[in-house]
Amino acid sequence: MIDVTLDHVSKQFGNVKGVADVHIEIKPGEFFTFLGPSGCGKTTTLRMIAGFYFPSAGRILFGNQDVTNLPPNKRNTGMVFQNYALFPHMTVFENIAFGLQVRKTSKSEIVQRVERAQKQVHLDGYGNRRIDQLSGGQQQRVALARALVIEPQILLLDEPLSNLDAKLREETRLEIKRLQLELGITTIYVTHDQAEAMSMSDRIMVMQGGVVQQIGTPEQIYNRPVNRFVASFIGESNLWEGTVERIEGEEVVVRFAPDLILRGLVHNSSPACKLEVGASITASIRPESVLEVRSEELQQENVVKGNVTISEFTGISVNYMTQIGTMQLKAMFVNQGHRIRQRGEEIAFFIPKESIYFVG
Repeated sequence: MIDVTLDHVSKQFGNVKGVADVHIEIKPGEFFTFLGPSGCGKTTTLRMIAGFYFPSAGRILFGNQDVTNLPPNKRNTGMVFQNYALFPHMTVFENIAFGLQVRKTSKSEIVQRVERAQKQVHLDGYGNRRIDQLSGGQQQRVALARALVIEPQILLLDEPLSNLDAKLREETRLEIKRLQLELGITTIYVTHDQAEAMSMSDRIMVMQGGVVQQIGTPEQIYNRPVNRFVASFIGESNLWEGTVERIEGEEVVVRFAPDLILRGLVHNSSPACKLEVGASITASIRPESVLEVRSEELQQENVVKGNVTISEFTGISVNYMTQIGTMQLKAMFVNQGHRIRQRGEEIAFFIPKESIYFVG
């Protein structure tokens, strides 16, 4: 296991900024994910770690070794590409063995290591099959085995599940995480899929426009987003604009509309958020934190009332989009067999002050 450090790394493509001042320290054996929308710089950052791009500024370290200007074949990394980059004219065995053959490994060791890699990805017995005889999920496993068979210090994965259907994506996601835990290999993963990032990662780096927005555990990123972008990109969130009315000890009172006031907690705010009377502020309210209330509970604080505009039944959950005056609120409830409200029905919600998070 080895740590990876990006020491204030930037990348310019002519006059275009690819990545700006990325500074991260990835721990040995960590599953670290670069997450963000298309064009945010996550793949560029991964390719600099792999050696396909050299940084315009900054350094890249594997442990204590400066690899900033080393070519890819000198870095001992294994990479899985989005399109798998398999050789269609070769068998499964030949594809997996390719990296070992380039390294002049003996034939007996190649056989031993390829067979072990096939077992790791549950492809034992598939060695003589051609690539075009495999499903998309099986091809992805061949690509993973080819990356692992060279016994790299670092595993790099660039959107490896994007070409799979939903069921295969979930199965393969679990397979990758299982392998990473068993092997204890430092893994850097690129995705735009927040569910993949949240379920697989030890830590996540959220990027936008080539700039790092936040680094943290999935829980930190989800529950304590540093800004409006992170709050909206990770999961679903109701983002309400309001004005601070008053601060009472550990609580803050915010007006979102003439007749809509909510009470939150001062400590539930991002570092960039200015909590002072008269300040404009954005509240992030997760749909699953909203609770439906009965008519006798309507007078308590943080209760809002409106009409259902959209009602969705997904099997696992019931989702409501509700119009509350000039504001819209999405609420999500685990399906427990209760009566589903229909479009136009009146509904009331309680928004716990602990579940309101203020972002700058």
